[in-house]
Amino acid sequence: MRNQLLATLFFLFAATQVAGQDLLDHLTRSERSRSRRVSSTAKDFTGNGDSIEILPGKSAILADLKGPGVITHIWFTTASLNPFSGRSLVLRVYWDEAERPSIEVPLGDFFGVGHGATVNLQSIPVNVSSYGRSRNCYWRMPFRKHAKITITNEDDIRMGPAEVYYYIDWEQPNSLPEDVLYFHARYRQQTPAQPGDHILLETAGRGHYVGTVYSAHLVQTGWFGEGDDRFYIDGETTPSLQGTGTEDYFGDSWEFREFNGPFQGVTLYEGPMFGDRVSAYRWHITDPIRFAKSLKVSIEHRGAKITEEGKQLSSSNERADWISSVAFWYQTPATTWQEELPPARARLAPYVVKFAKDLKYQAVPDKTERDTPGILFRPQTPDGKITFNFTVEKAGTYKVSAILMKSITGGRYQPLIDGKEVGNVLDLGSKGYDWEEFVFDIHRLSAGNHTFQLAGRGASPGQRSAGPKWFEAGISSLILLRMEDMAGYQTENTEQR
Repeated sequence: MRNQLLATLFFLFAATQVAGQDLLDHLTRSERSRSRRVSSTAKDFTGNGDSIEILPGKSAILADLKGPGVITHIWFTTASLNPFSGRSLVLRVYWDEAERPSIEVPLGDFFGVGHGATVNLQSIPVNVSSYGRSRNCYWRMPFRKHAKITITNEDDIRMGPAEVYYYIDWEQPNSLPEDVLYFHARYRQQTPAQPGDHILLETAGRGHYVGTVYSAHLVQTGWFGEGDDRFYIDGETTPSLQGTGTEDYFGDSWEFREFNGPFQGVTLYEGPMFGDRVSAYRWHITDPIRFAKSLKVSIEHRGAKITEEGKQLSSSNERADWISSVAFWYQTPATTWQEELPPARARLAPYVVKFAKDLKYQAVPDKTERDTPGILFRPQTPDGKITFNFTVEKAGTYKVSAILMKSITGGRYQPLIDGKEVGNVLDLGSKGYDWEEFVFDIHRLSAGNHTFQLAGRGASPGQRSAGPKWFEAGISSLILLRMEDMAGYQTENTEQR
């Protein structure tokens, strides 16, 4: 184990040293280029209202740049009542006054994490921190004449406006090399996956492929990733690059576990059970896939199917999971596509979001405050409890989660559904004030009334001696996903057909 750890550390050190050397080399040369930035900073430079508000169905132009130029860094953070705003906010970039975008991707997926989930990621071109809320991109994006960057709030479930903070750093050189390539990113999905390969990209031109983000929402129990990656270069009918399995392409082996590397990683892996979510990335920075005329990139979607008794129905058959992908590549000429992005509701599983502030609740002791995101429970005793009443419209198999607050005065809480403990005791202590999603597994719920409770189990081990002596818990929303509402869903007992 020790040798494996040392080998991993050596690999990470070597990879970052090589990448770092390339990054640092250009600092030794004088460049005739002007550094520029556009941001959401307050216009009077003295206020603190450094964000823009985007209402549902509305767009904002973040940057309107005159070339030649090179975008070098993009940073976003957002605030929204929508727990899946990473899928409903869409980033679009238009090169050289084109009518359609060459980058068109939901915000979270562009930054390496699918499903609208909020998790951290550390890699060479993309970094995400603050529980998935601070997103940084360092892909270099040159343009000759013009660049327009927009973001659209496509929230069609009317959860209110999104507050968007951003930096866009760029350079304005006198000219660009003749062989410069344009950066592209395209989102695609299948809900559910259909028989045959999932097409990540088909494009004509000259350039190189530089990255993949791939996400799956499992509707059947079993390892989903037996599919091989395939790259067809310049019109090939037989791919010259073919892989050996989904986890192998993303730099892992023998299924998945969460990890972050400079060039590959698994940002989210809830497991192989139905209802679980997966998201992984692979950056072809040291090994770009070159093409002179055209490129087609695809991946099979195959895997195992297992019953709840543990019987394996198949080991490598087609699966009907909900899958999505983002392809990243450089090419010339810049290209676009006519296919429309699926609407926001279709990009997500059919979640039902119940806001805590709209639910009836009982708190013992009665120490609660209403906050913009939800309800704050602030007892001064370690055994307080708060119980929310919620209604289920249809009986079924539900995945249950909640957006809870971790804080410097957070306590330890046991979650319960209908009076039964679910999962482990949660430590809601933190060094700041952070909202995070907690998943409470799968439950059979009847139609009618139910309860979700947080029962105090004492102080967080990390609670500071200074400050208020609370045992705080905050809840923004309760999230229900009825698996029967997901196309392709099968119970574990469904026999292979």
